[in-house]
Amino acid sequence: MNAEKTDAPRAVIVISSHVARGSVGNRAAVFALETLGFPVWAVPTIILPWHPGHSRATRIVPPLDQFKALLADLERAPWLGEVRAVLSGYLGEAGQAEAVASLVAAVKARTPDALYVCDPVMGDSGGLYVPEPTAAALRDRLMPIADIATPNRYELEWMAGAPLPDIKAVTAAALHAGPSTMLVTSAPSMLAGGTGNFLLDGSQALLAEHRVIERPPNGLGDLTAAVYLARILSGQPPLKALQSTTAAVYEILARTAKRGGDELQLETDAQSLSHPMAMVQLRHLLHPGRDKRA
Repeated sequence: MNAEKTDAPRAVIVISSHVARGSVGNRAAVFALETLGFPVWAVPTIILPWHPGHSRATRIVPPLDQFKALLADLERAPWLGEVRAVLSGYLGEAGQAEAVASLVAAVKARTPDALYVCDPVMGDSGGLYVPEPTAAALRDRLMPIADIATPNRYELEWMAGAPLPDIKAVTAAALHAGPSTMLVTSAPSMLAGGTGNFLLDGSQALLAEHRVIERPPNGLGDLTAAVYLARILSGQPPLKALQSTTAAVYEILARTAKRGGDELQLETDAQSLSHPMAMVQLRHLLHPGRDKRA
């Protein structure tokens, strides 16, 4: 049977954590991408009963040789031509990074314009929540090969080795992080009581802002990376993709918080992924690489 596809590739390989209960990691990313019309090949890097922020629980990390073998199978799959993008998130251990990098290379060899999005899930304002070797593998092996990276502000601070107290510092760190497009979540906001998603690419610096919602559920970064990727794969320009992604994620967050949910309620608010109605403030900032003319 001929496995070649004549249609343009649309599938996304998502490599991240899996929880039995909740909407984080692959549970958030796969739901969002499939809801927005993209078939997904989902690979778990670790299996948990729930997000570890709720309480300590069993962690099942695939043996590294088996994880590498599974990804090697995907590299030689007859359907690899279906794949348009790879999205990686939480790693169960540092050694998984090399297998992810090898799979990305195989996808790009088959489809040269395929995208790799690296969400370097390693920590938040409380510090690293992965071992330092895993964080280093994300920084040193996967960030340099990414087309798009989606760190939160703390993760960018850790990779930069310096605090990033304002948008100017975030901009400088993003410029030197490696990927040609950086989407930094939890960025400093110019809106009182706000937070932002900061996007820097080769031609523009943009900040999408909304008000802070205290004690948010986990999974916002996973959801943001997946929704932004879906917008880009759908052909939206970066400005529109940033604005509509920020609106969708904020709307789902706000509705979940209003109900008192301890997990993002994606199944209830699936319509928000496609047609968000929330308003966000979008600012055009000075691009640091733009020539200054007298």
